[in-house]
Amino acid sequence: MTRPSTSAALRVKLGLAAPVLHAATAALWRHEPARLRPRYVEYLYVMHALVRASVPLMERAARRCAELTPRDPVAGPLGRYLEKHAEDERGHDAWLLEDLAAAGADPDAALGRLPSPVVADLAGAQYYWIEHQHPVALLGYIRVLEGNAPAPWLADWLAARTGLPPAAFRTVREHAALDAGHVADLDDLLDTLPLTAAQQVAVAVSALRTTDGITRLFSYLAAAPGGLS
Repeated sequence: MTRPSTSAALRVKLGLAAPVLHAATAALWRHEPARLRPRYVEYLYVMHALVRASVPLMERAARRCAELTPRDPVAGPLGRYLEKHAEDERGHDAWLLEDLAAAGADPDAALGRLPSPVVADLAGAQYYWIEHQHPVALLGYIRVLEGNAPAPWLADWLAARTGLPPAAFRTVREHAALDAGHVADLDDLLDTLPLTAAQQVAVAVSALRTTDGITRLFSYLAAAPGGLS
């Protein structure tokens, strides 16, 4: 019997947690129009807090890969992927600030407020694993975030329901288009890296932990009238 590829095995594990995450995502947008508009603005603030950590995480993981090369056969190709992907993702936090401004909110507030502990937990776990385990764990985090991109119809649906201008939905619209290709590239990488059994476990644990964190983040955001700050 042929063993499943690394990416296929990871998809199976994530599939077990997917229904709860999908339910939390649906609940996030299940509001009457009067409540949906402030909910979307709060979503932008929360996602900015999360997204602004993405490039620094990848840059730190790439530096750790450089420290591990050449004795680690995973570090070289992983570091090259992370450097390229960091450039692909650079500036996406600025998109969220522009979305906030277009929605009539204060983008400066995104930089001044204390991020949710849930966001800090999500990013902080990755820093720990990068520093004290192996930077390959970050692939699980990336796989979940990009594997749960907004639906292609969501930006137009939210615009119609909230009355906000199309310019307020750039991040939702762009990620709906971009992330499918990013997931395919990541799956190819997972299937070509010479991962040890322990490294495969690290990727899977990181991915499942990230799924749980995103589920909690969306659940709290959907339930909290005043947001998460």
